[in-house]
Amino acid sequence: MTAFRLEREVALPAQEAWRRATDWGGHAARVPCTALKSVTAGPTRPGTVFVVRSGVGRVGFDDPMEVVVWEPPAEGSPGRCRLEKRGRLVLGWAAIEVHPRGAAGSRVVWTEDLRLGPLPRRLDPLVARVGRVVFGRALDGVLRGR
Repeated sequence: MTAFRLEREVALPAQEAWRRATDWGGHAARVPCTALKSVTAGPTRPGTVFVVRSGVGRVGFDDPMEVVVWEPPAEGSPGRCRLEKRGRLVLGWAAIEVHPRGAAGSRVVWTEDLRLGPLPRRLDPLVARVGRVVFGRALDGVLRGR
């Protein structure tokens, strides 16, 4: 596994930062060659499963993920979400935390432990660098609302 961490300070209340940071379709739309394929009906909760399709044309793979922790931010306390990656090619987990910072600000922390099944472990540092860039751009985009 290869871990990386992203942190962003935003001028958004914690509830809005949470809503944007946990917008699965928004993330998928901002990662090249990916799209949200399906999501469990109803509000997000532990047990919610969503599938992101990565690829070009007919060549690609599904990346199923399950929400195993879902604790939205409450009065003065942080929100926490943990996703377990359940695919054959993409394994690991992601954790999202949203910490209130004063009246109108938040700190968003995204931690990911990612393993791309067929790649040798010696490429983990490269996977982490690419992950920081790709997921960093997606997180920045959803937090900006664009």
